[in-house]
Amino acid sequence: MTFRPPIPAALQLTGEVGVIEALLEEPAASGPVTAFGVVCHPHPLFGGSLTNKVVHTLARVWQELGVPTLRFNFRGVGASAGTYDEGRGETADTLRVIEWGRQRWPGATPWLAGFSFGSFVALRAAQSAAPGLLVTVAPPVGRWDFAGLVAPAAPWLIVQGDSDELVDVAAVRGFVSGFAPQAPTLEVMAGAEHFFHGRLHELREIVRRFSAPLDSAAVSS
Repeated sequence: MTFRPPIPAALQLTGEVGVIEALLEEPAASGPVTAFGVVCHPHPLFGGSLTNKVVHTLARVWQELGVPTLRFNFRGVGASAGTYDEGRGETADTLRVIEWGRQRWPGATPWLAGFSFGSFVALRAAQSAAPGLLVTVAPPVGRWDFAGLVAPAAPWLIVQGDSDELVDVAAVRGFVSGFAPQAPTLEVMAGAEHFFHGRLHELREIVRRFSAPLDSAAVSS
């Protein structure tokens, strides 16, 4: 059956400093919702928003697996209230969106993803959110302080391009090795730069392969 993308529903959630602008995308239901996805966008001061192509790609992969998703704007972006807060307030925003999802789908497990700065925020949120799955794309290791952040007790995928002009792939490899023996899964895309121009289909398949065994039916078992 051909996948039909869900029609986005605009939301205005209540955050600690006011409105959080979000989009809810729910694929056609085939059973109880046992997982929902929350995707965090790149740096707010450099054009990052919920419409970013990588963010859209991550959400779409999960929708194709039957998982509803929430994309949202960090504070100070779009219609979201507040101002940029160096990751602290953005983490609070993420946790609020996760809580909204838990209320909408009682008993469902949050899946969490982020791109670039959003990866840093997603991992920060994962410290308390207990996600069932974490996907971090181009995590800005060396640009933000990841010290003290621990691996979630869930499958964790990191995707990094080896031609990334903003994030050093060697730094990411070193970051991953620091979690041994239970290191996250690292997928390095040869020739891919930071925004994965022309490579989004490959990113999509990597995330799909990692996520599919943990789709909504599996989470409920």
